[in-house]
Amino acid sequence: MSIDPTPDLVLGDDGLARPVWASTDELLRDYYDTEWGMPVRDERGVFERLSLEAFQSGLSWRTILAKRPAFRAAFADFDAEGVAGFGEDDVARLMADAGIVRNRAKILATITNANATIALRADGGLADFVWSFRPATTPEPRSYADVPTKSDESVALSKALRKRGFAFVGPTTMYALMEALGIVDTHLVGSHRRGTSGVWS
Repeated sequence: MSIDPTPDLVLGDDGLARPVWASTDELLRDYYDTEWGMPVRDERGVFERLSLEAFQSGLSWRTILAKRPAFRAAFADFDAEGVAGFGEDDVARLMADAGIVRNRAKILATITNANATIALRADGGLADFVWSFRPATTPEPRSYADVPTKSDESVALSKALRKRGFAFVGPTTMYALMEALGIVDTHLVGSHRRGTSGVWS
């Protein structure tokens, strides 16, 4: 009897294999199928994902994904210059916005990170900076247990961003960011998305 090498994958009605977390919920499935792990190399896109990963800390990703349209509306579509200009009135507005996660520390960190993002433009910009921590190899997980939660590169990225004035950029959060941006490919072996980013062949 053969043993399924990827027990955490589910074969959908469309014949495509997905991880359990992306197999039933339509919002998560669409995100998995079209977005997660695909390369993001523009400032706005990287700043948005960095911000949302920080807000996700302690919460489910589905919660953040469902609120993403409200986050975009509240945070000037994650335009760094727009967010960097936020003052106390904006913080009060955001704390009263039930559409987003109303966490003052995370809101202030997003404004701080917008300013740090602008400062990074002098050295090539946020996207190139984050991508410069791409590892030489990517994991090849066959189960959830095989998926790392951090790496030497995510630890180094966390330290480098903190040195540049960023907040809420811990090693685990930065590893999740690297997964979301396609810097590492942690799609399970056997998933229909494995290797589709073009970054790792």
